[in-house]
Amino acid sequence: MESQEEADGGFKSSERCFQVTIDSVQAGIRLDQFLVQIIPSVSRALISTAIRDGHISVDGACRKNSYRLKEGETISGLVEKSELGHVEPEKIDFPVLYEDEFLMLLSKPPGLVVHPGSGNSRGTLVNGLVHHCRSIAAVGDSMRPGIVHRLDKDTSGIMVVAKQDFVHRALVDSFKNRKLVKEYIALLHGVPRERRGRLVASIGRHPVNRQKMAICPVGGRHAVSNWEVLQEFAGRYSLVKVGIETGRTHQIRVHMASLGCPVAGDTVYGPNRDNHIFPRQMLHASRLVFRHPVKDEPLDLTADLWPDFQEILEKLDRQYGMEGVQ
Repeated sequence: MESQEEADGGFKSSERCFQVTIDSVQAGIRLDQFLVQIIPSVSRALISTAIRDGHISVDGACRKNSYRLKEGETISGLVEKSELGHVEPEKIDFPVLYEDEFLMLLSKPPGLVVHPGSGNSRGTLVNGLVHHCRSIAAVGDSMRPGIVHRLDKDTSGIMVVAKQDFVHRALVDSFKNRKLVKEYIALLHGVPRERRGRLVASIGRHPVNRQKMAICPVGGRHAVSNWEVLQEFAGRYSLVKVGIETGRTHQIRVHMASLGCPVAGDTVYGPNRDNHIFPRQMLHASRLVFRHPVKDEPLDLTADLWPDFQEILEKLDRQYGMEGVQ
């Protein structure tokens, strides 16, 4: 673990000003990918922000991140590497499952917001990460330093955090290109009709309630979830393992609700009935498998169910009995 000591004043900002002409070898590459290559000290998130905010030009014109460069074009601009001085380090407890100088895997407690946002400037996981390892403050997006992927506030479980910029880019690419295994444990209302299955259903914003996501046959983003029933509670509830091939917002909650078996305790996508007995939405990120981006070694880690989840299972077992499924 790196030292938490640092001189007053936090991380200093630095700027990357450049101008380069595209040759035949570089032609065809995306604008954002090209900038990641020529400015490796700056995160992909900051580069994307610079492009979006008009700080990067191609022959004097602003372009999108996805713009394909052409031979002879001149790329110029300024990428400012801002810092996280406004995010206050706070001591926040979370179990560390694995840590080296490049990355860390932890188990996020339920009820903990991942990063600062509107109304949540303190008391987030990011505040705790910066306290735990101050250098994380300079990694990736200045508002979400070190964060590779997110979990909902009430979802507990395993997360990977990058401690260096190049590791952050590698891990983001692994998630984007589905080069890892992600498994969750969920307690559902009811029991899926099939004991195991694969659901392919695109997800997008709800057409009426923009705070929700929904199955969108047209215009949504490709989403795939695989489920397996582990245990049943008298047909009223079921404990399932869900592996996700994609990582869309609220994916498991939306997909399970579409099967008629919403996540227990989920007041957004599930019924209000019986939800009062659950302390939160009963969803836990249990397992993450991927190759270490630097050491090229396989990492296969699991996060135990949090006590509140385990207590609910014990309560349901006493009330309804528990039946294992082979």
